[in-house]
Order: sequence, then structure tokens, then C-alpha cells
Amino acid sequence: MAGSGTRNWRLVRADTDAVPPSARRFMARARQRKLRAALPWLIGAGVLLAAGALAWLFYGTSVLGVRSVDVVGAQTLDPEQVRAAAAVPADQPLARVDLDQVEARVRGLAPVDKVTVTRSWPSALRVEVVERVPVAAVPVQGGFALIDDAGVPYRTVAEPPAGLPLARLATPGSADPNTASALIVLASLSDDLREQLVAIAVPSPVAIQLELSKGRVVVWGDDTQSDEKSKVATALIKRKGTKFDVSAPRIVTIR
Repeated sequence: MAGSGTRNWRLVRADTDAVPPSARRFMARARQRKLRAALPWLIGAGVLLAAGALAWLFYGTSVLGVRSVDVVGAQTLDPEQVRAAAAVPADQPLARVDLDQVEARVRGLAPVDKVTVTRSWPSALRVEVVERVPVAAVPVQGGFALIDDAGVPYRTVAEPPAGLPLARLATPGSADPNTASALIVLASLSDDLREQLVAIAVPSPVAIQLELSKGRVVVWGDDTQSDEKSKVATALIKRKGTKFDVSAPRIVTIR
């Protein structure tokens, strides 16, 4: 039939001018709003990825692992003893080292009074120790036990250090009453008494004696009024005599 037949269709790209400017502006603003809405999420995801990578680097790899254990403050202790007590595995991630546990292990060494453990980035652990300071040497089998100002016996030596007084104690220790009395008296002594002190004998807390140079003895009694007894004894030892009794500091005797 004339005029009938299949129509041929073809797509034609519309010119941009065909879209009204107002519509283009609306679509551009819509795209910007979507971008602004997504931006915080993109930033957050980036931060999380970066944090995860850093956490993995610090805690999950040996890149920042322990390469050395630096010991500071050791005097009588060998630094290797301290490192052995610290027991920190090589290459353990530095961030995962339990500092409190390391301190507790090092504190288990008898000569250690205080210890501080810190991280020294990127790959070192710093162990700073403060050793006990002896205030007296106790004669024991095989030598002399050094005790500190808390009464802790922490080291046995063949000979006591020069200038360190002896403490004649049966059972030295921080919980021993005789040791506690000896420490109170030693802390009260004047410089003159310290210079002449050879030993302090404490068979019981009420029978304390100071053994001075040249065979002289100061009968101290118990550890009460020790400051006053120290002043009186310091004055008395300048006089002639071999035995000075200051157990009652206001009524003294000299023999």
C-alpha cells in the first residue's frame, strides 16, 4: 500500500543547548552535594586504613622491634645480668613490651633497689637501675652480708668495703627487730661517732652496744632517744675511759 511501510528511526545526540541552563545548574549542584556527602566517609576510610597500617607496623611486625636493651646505673651488677633478668626477646615489637613485667623481673635481682623501664624509639629498651647502698656489713658464714637502709641483705662479699661498720646480727633482714633497731641507731650517729665506729652489736633490741676504735664501748640500751644518746656519746668519748653508758642519756657513766 502506498504510503505504508516501516519508519527508520535514528538517535541524535542532543546539543547541550537543548538542556536549559537552570537544569544544568541543578544537576551540577546535585553532583556537588553527593561529593560533599561522600567526602567525610572517604576521609574516614583513609584515616582508618592509615591507622590500621600504623598499628600493624607497630604491633604486628619486627620493623620496630627490640634491637637492644640499654642498661643504665649498674654498679656492682653486670649489665648482662640485668638483660638476662629483663628477658625481652630480640625483635619483639617494642610497642608490645610489657614494661611493668620487665621492671618486676629486674627488681627481682637482690642488689636492685629501684628500676625504671622505658621505650627508646625506634628499637631500644632503656633499663635504669638504682642499686642498694650498704649501711653495714653483717658477719656471716663465708664472708659478710651487705645490708641497706631497709635492712635487706643483698650481697655477700669476702671483705667488707672500707669504712663500712659491722653489724653483729643473728638473723639480718627487713623483718628482724634487731636489724630494725640497728638501723635506727646507725641513722642517729654523729660524724664523730661514725668515724670511730667499728661495729654495732644487737643481741636484742634492748641491749645495743657500739664498738669503737681503741677497744672502747658505748652501751646504748634500746633504740629510743637515739638522737639524744648520740649527742651525749659524742661528748663523752672525748674523755678518758673505755666504756660509756648512755642507755639513760641524762644519767651517764664512764669507766
